[in-house]
Parts: sequence; structure tokens; C-alpha cells
Amino acid sequence: YRIASYRDESGATIIDFGINAIGGIQAGVLLAEICMGGCAEIQVNAATSDGSSYVQVMTDDPVMACMAAQYAGWPVQCGKFFAMGSGPMRLKRGREPVLTRFGWQDESDQAVGVLECDCFPDSAVCNMIAEECRVPPDRLILCVAPTRSIAGSIQVVARSVETCLHQLFELGFDLRQIISATGTAPLPPPAVDFVQGIGRTNDAILYGGMVRLWVQASDEAIASILPSLPSQASKDWGRPFAEIFQQYGGDFYQVDPRLFAPAVVQICNLSTGKSWKAGTLRPDVLANSFGMDSLV
Repeated sequence: YRIASYRDESGATIIDFGINAIGGIQAGVLLAEICMGGCAEIQVNAATSDGSSYVQVMTDDPVMACMAAQYAGWPVQCGKFFAMGSGPMRLKRGREPVLTRFGWQDESDQAVGVLECDCFPDSAVCNMIAEECRVPPDRLILCVAPTRSIAGSIQVVARSVETCLHQLFELGFDLRQIISATGTAPLPPPAVDFVQGIGRTNDAILYGGMVRLWVQASDEAIASILPSLPSQASKDWGRPFAEIFQQYGGDFYQVDPRLFAPAVVQICNLSTGKSWKAGTLRPDVLANSFGMDSLV
């Protein structure tokens, strides 16, 4: 996998997927599957005729994989260190509304998490995470990768289904009605800095992501929320994410939350056999973001 690991002074294990280690495609697939708690299968498809490769997600346990593990709902901050925290350690911590809403708990004796960051967490960070997860530091494993690395990019682009489920949660849809899910999004070219990295990986989902859900619900409930699910329902939709990000002074949490959604959503109702589709792909925005004129 071309990854490396070491034990921090605190006793925690740090696995480097792309900071000093080179990582790669297989490391990215592994990192994304770890981030989803082992409840999903990730594939990177070979390049298509337009030169794009796609990250595909398949899961028969989408709510646990996405909302209890993959969703980056833990902003990990300690001193000057900051990273978006995701993975199964979120459930060990158990403090987020989406976790308490469903009463989920994790009584295992270790915590495994994914940190999206450009530098390694120090002992203070590891001790803080271990304390919040209620495990000793030597039972903590942190997988780290910057967004601009190959593995880090795959891990982020593999969030197509997760963004859709998070929108459904915010809209009040009963996530327990979601049975299975698939999602695809294009893997962007490598970025040279943080802003470009976060821009390209988000654009891959916002303007190129396609999600399909199989649910058991009423047709009326699905039809009422579908127009609000794709990214185009956001007031910020239509420009590369890096541009939007800089408009808000680099504050991720000032961006309209409705933007973080796939470009196209299809829902199939197992109860009635009816299906719906909403949203649109924007290859022109992707071409601008990715610097690939051939996409137009």
C-alpha cells in the first residue's frame, strides 16, 4: 500500500496514507473503506474515454457506513492542530446529533479514526481524541492523509452517498428507510495546495457525483424532498468550490450546507416500484476546476 505507521509518544498508532508516505490508489480505497467502518465496498474504475477515473461506492448498510462512521462531523482541534475527523471513532465519541438521534453506541475497546490533515497529530492531540473516545491512547489508531494526496482524494470523493444521506437527515427523512445505496464521482487530478485540493474533491461530488438509493417509504415522502437533495438546490451552486470557499474567507462552515450534495440523485422505492431522479451534471464547472478543457 506504500503507507507507513509509527507509535506516538502517547501510545497511539498513527498510519500515514499520504503525508510523508506516497500512498496511492490501493491505499485510498483502503482508507475510504476504513472511514466507512468496513460497511461499504470502494472501487476506482479505470479511465474512461474522456480521461476520467471514477470512485464508486456500494453499501447495503448505508446509514451505519455513512452517518455513524464516514461523515466528517468531528472538527478535531487541539492547540494549533486542526483536522476534519471521521471514521468509526465518531461513534465511540458519540456526541453528535445524528448519533444520539438513533441511539447508536460502540462499546468496543479501541477507536479507529481518519484525519484529513497536512501534518501529523502530536501527543496532545492523540490524548485528547483518546479521552473523548473513552479509550486509553494505546488503543487509538489514527489514519492520516492530506486532501491533495492520492489516498486523501479518493477518501473524500468516496463521500457521494454520505453527502446525500446527510441532506436527507437534515430534511427530516427517516434514514432507517434507506436499504441500499451506490454512488460515483470523478477522481480529480492532483492538487498542489490545500485550497485547490479541497476545491477539486468537493467539485467532483457537487458537479459530477451521482447517487442511487433504494428505499422503503411512501411515494409522497420521496417526492416532497427530492427537489431539495441535489447540490443545485443551494444558492452557492454553479461555481468551483475553491472560489466559493475563498469567498467565505476560508471558513468551511460558512458555505451553504445545502451545497454539500451530489449533482444527481435517483431514488427507487422498493415499496411501490416507482423511481425519481433530480439534479444535473456540470462538466463545464468540472473542466474549470480540474483544469481539463477536454471535459467540455
